[in-house]
Amino acid sequence: MLKNGTLLYDRIAGTIDDFMVLDYTGVGSIGLIYEALQKRQPGHMCMAAAEMIVEQVARRPGPVLIATGFPEGGGVPETDGPVGAAFIARSVFLGLSRETVIVVDEDWRDMMFATCRGAGLAPFDLPEDGKIVPVPYLRPVYVATVPKDEAGSRRVCDVLLAQVQPSLLVSIERPGANDRGLYHGLGGRPLDGMVADLDYLFAQARKQGLRSIGIGDGGSELGMGVIAAELKQKIAKARDCGIEGRGGVAAETATDLLIVANVSNWGATGLVAALACLLENQAVFHEAELEVRCIEACVASGGVDGMFMGPEPATDGIAAEEWRGLIQMFRKTLQRHLGMVINWQGQSGDWRQIRA
Repeated sequence: MLKNGTLLYDRIAGTIDDFMVLDYTGVGSIGLIYEALQKRQPGHMCMAAAEMIVEQVARRPGPVLIATGFPEGGGVPETDGPVGAAFIARSVFLGLSRETVIVVDEDWRDMMFATCRGAGLAPFDLPEDGKIVPVPYLRPVYVATVPKDEAGSRRVCDVLLAQVQPSLLVSIERPGANDRGLYHGLGGRPLDGMVADLDYLFAQARKQGLRSIGIGDGGSELGMGVIAAELKQKIAKARDCGIEGRGGVAAETATDLLIVANVSNWGATGLVAALACLLENQAVFHEAELEVRCIEACVASGGVDGMFMGPEPATDGIAAEEWRGLIQMFRKTLQRHLGMVINWQGQSGDWRQIRA
C-alpha cells in the first residue's frame, strides 16, 4: 500500500486534487469552492477519502452505501452522479472485495441498473431482508430504492440502515436540503416533490457512528454543508435562490469528508484514482472506454445531460468522447508518477532506475 507521508504519496495525492479543480466546464466557481474547502478541510481530499474507505471497510463488515441521483426538468435524472456512483462501486469491489448498495429514488431504478451494467457491474435489487449473499464469478452491485414522500422515504431509510448495517456512506451529486429544509438545483430551481429525503439517511447514520463522504461540484449537493457558510459569502445563489422565502441553494448537511470537483463524476474519478494508487492496484481505475459506455448506457435508460437537459451522451456539457480523453490523460499522468514508463532500450519500470 502507498505509504502516507512519503514524497511519492504527497506528489500523487496533490496531482489527483489538481485534476479535480481544473475548470473544464468554464462555470468559474470551482476555484472558490476548493479555496473554501481548504480552509475547513485542509490537505489532500481524494486520498483522504480513499483512506477513509479502506479504514472503515476494514473496521466494519457491511457494504458501502452510495446515494446519488439529481433531477432535471420533470424529475428526469442527470448523468452526473449515477455514472460516478457506479465506478465507485466498481472500485470498492475490485480493490477491497466489498459489495456496495446504491440508493436512488424509486423511479430511477432502471436507469441505475443500466448505468451499472455500463460500468461493467452486475446489478441486483437489494433483497427485502437487506442480506447480501456473495455472488461468485460476478462483480455485483445492489440497488435500493426510496419513495419520494417524506414519511415513506424516512421509513425506508430507517429500515435500510437497520438491515444493511453499512460500513460507511458516500453521497455523489445528490441534492442536499438547505437550512430551511428545501431542495434546489444549482441555479435556484425548486426540486419540491422530485427527490426523497436522503439527508435524513445521512443524519441517522451519523447518530449511529457511521462515517460519510460527500462529492459535489456546486454547493447544493448533500455533503456540501462542510462549506455552506463560506459559499453563502462567495456565491449569490448560495445565499438567495431568487425566490422569496426559500433561502439559498447551499446544502446544510455536512459529511465527515468532502470532495469537490468541477463535475461530480470527475470527483468520483478522483476518488477511484486515489484508491487505485493507495492500494497499488491499477485494475481499480477503469479504462476510458468503459466510462464512455457507461454514460451511453445511462442516457439510453433515461439519463440526461445536466447542462443541455437532453438525452445526449454527455455529463455537464462534456461529451462522452471528451471524457475519454480526460480519463486517458489522467490515467497516464498517474502511471508516470508511479514509474510505469518504458525507456529508450525498451526497459519498463521506475523511471528513476531505468533512465540511465
